[in-house]
Amino acid sequence: MKTFRLLLAAACFLAPLCVVITPAPAAETATAPALRVGITANAPPMIYKEGGKITGMETDFAQALGQALGRPVKFVEVDWDEQIPALLESKMDIIMSSMSITRPRQFRIAFSKPYLHVGQMALVRNQDANAYALGFPYRPEGVIGVKKGTTGDFLVQHEFPTSKRKEFTSGADGAKALVKKRIDLFIGDSPMIWWLSGVNEANGLTAVPILLSEENLAWGVRKGDAELLAAVNRALDQMQQDGRLAAIVKRWIPQAK
Repeated sequence: MKTFRLLLAAACFLAPLCVVITPAPAAETATAPALRVGITANAPPMIYKEGGKITGMETDFAQALGQALGRPVKFVEVDWDEQIPALLESKMDIIMSSMSITRPRQFRIAFSKPYLHVGQMALVRNQDANAYALGFPYRPEGVIGVKKGTTGDFLVQHEFPTSKRKEFTSGADGAKALVKKRIDLFIGDSPMIWWLSGVNEANGLTAVPILLSEENLAWGVRKGDAELLAAVNRALDQMQQDGRLAAIVKRWIPQAK
């Protein structure tokens, strides 16, 4: 073992681009306090349940972050509108649930460095797609579906105040309503819209590839937890440098550049 370590050190000395990642020992991770990760598992492909199991891009990031911090990961499921209150009440340590950085949220919590650039997009029925061929209309016709309390919800209220808006608790529910013609379009984060267009292709739904906003997704921690925030940002920097961040994003969002 000593010889192997010496050879590895020599190899890295001779190759400046070599990166040695030393995960925390298993015993140390087992005895460390769990990293309580707040999630709302209804936003595929970011965070959702499949066969009763929590999965998605955020789960991959959470496991990578837990390994970097030497802490086991424990998911804490809460409703979306309870994410920030639960964090402030110390019921969790970090929010990793496809949360956009917004000014109102920045007054309440601290955000890590951004890990993904997204925007709001619309999901429509195939027969209505031609209406968006020349761009997004100033005032979309019909009923607009949104996921309650999200940046998509806020965008519709601000940009299309005279439009009729219908709230849903998940993108899947919004897509079902669109298929059944209870709404005329559904607006949400671009990763979710691309996902919904894929799983509902046979149902006649498609994404309108026009970004209605530009946003950054990041992870939220309490403002007083500066030590954790610094550690999270260091781990994020490392994931970006060694390519893991891009690989995880590409796995879940093939359209990502």
